[in-house]
Amino acid sequence: MASKTNEGADSLVVLTPFFCGTKFEYWKIRMRTHLKAEGLWTIVANGFEDPQNDGDLTAAEMKNLEAKYRQDAKALSKIQKGVSRAYFEKIATCETTKEAWDFLETEVYGDEKLRTINLQTFRREFQNLKMIESEKIDEYSTRVMNIVNIMRNQSDTISDQQVGEKILISVTEKYEYIVAIT
Repeated sequence: MASKTNEGADSLVVLTPFFCGTKFEYWKIRMRTHLKAEGLWTIVANGFEDPQNDGDLTAAEMKNLEAKYRQDAKALSKIQKGVSRAYFEKIATCETTKEAWDFLETEVYGDEKLRTINLQTFRREFQNLKMIESEKIDEYSTRVMNIVNIMRNQSDTISDQQVGEKILISVTEKYEYIVAIT
């Protein structure tokens, strides 16, 4: 009996990550990776300058500009497909991918002042973390990393060393031997 196989990477269907209003941090990571895999992340992160007068462009510059328009439209399409109808309606008027991406971040995280307050809240939560007596070390480290990932997604520069130190100094007594070895 013959088995079915994919004939190449082009036949692989990759689903766009979907955001419906919760866990934006995780959607953002998955969508960023998805867009990078498609070669579209640079246009999202940096946007592009739309020339004031494209009549002065050379043929090569015009071709490059058209390629950027297509790239931006492709990325914007992926973002539009990756959000619920409620969020689609909010970004429907955005002309560029960068505009839509920035709008979603502001919609979810708030303005710069609110982001700073949220980040301070997560920093405090990180500082106050303690391992629960019944918790396993892998469960605790996952809990720590969830907060760290949220902080990093909000542009915090917490280092791996700080994370490791936090875990080592906040484990329960039954794991003290691990701290002594390191």
